[in-house]
Amino acid sequence: MFVAEGTTDHGGNLICQLEGRRRKIDGGIGARREIIDANGTVTIIDADPNQPIRRWAETTGEKKGLKVVGGVDEETIVDTIEMAAKESAFVIIDLEGSANLMVGYAISRSDLVLVPVQGSYLDAEEGAKSIQLIKHTAKGFKTKIDYAVLLSRTNTAIQERTLRDVVEGFNDAGVDVMKVQMIDRAAFRSIFAFGGTIHDLNKSEVSGLDNAKENAAAFVEEVIARLNPKKVKARKRRAA
Repeated sequence: MFVAEGTTDHGGNLICQLEGRRRKIDGGIGARREIIDANGTVTIIDADPNQPIRRWAETTGEKKGLKVVGGVDEETIVDTIEMAAKESAFVIIDLEGSANLMVGYAISRSDLVLVPVQGSYLDAEEGAKSIQLIKHTAKGFKTKIDYAVLLSRTNTAIQERTLRDVVEGFNDAGVDVMKVQMIDRAAFRSIFAFGGTIHDLNKSEVSGLDNAKENAAAFVEEVIARLNPKKVKARKRRAA
């Protein structure tokens, strides 16, 4: 069970996802449900021009503990973030990874920025550009921004050499790579087609559902550990 609490100066935990057109995390919606199931409230700010999360929310309908806000721009993004942080334990900002004022404002307000990267050299290059954007934003706003690469749509059966090389390249550059990968699973892809979350899917219709749930739960656990490391360490000591 994961319990999310507002521990930052602005209230809730702010997470940015910097995603290019080819780097959308299908498993992200499933992971958000894991937070809600642990009695954590989530606001998703869909700042991607294509509004994929907003369309998913319209298909899904109302979900307890989850709010989706779309239609933001550079003039409204900061106020939207601040309002969401007061209302929710977690605020997830879904961004396109291009350099503009709205992206800069959102990154500068975040406790953690995730850069999804698939296991290819071209995608790694795009991820590296997003990381440079984060560094430039941190310098421009004179603030520290925590970030990590999230390997997405990977294959659980085969760890290709290209993927190993991509990870090694980021490690050599001093870029943190999350231990949990978001595996390419039918369950994650299905939620954008049918709405809802992985917990709303039927085992008879979607393969690998239990594995997808475990993947989403592990992802959330690592994210929370990164946001609240002191709290996680204290919890482990109590469990021991």
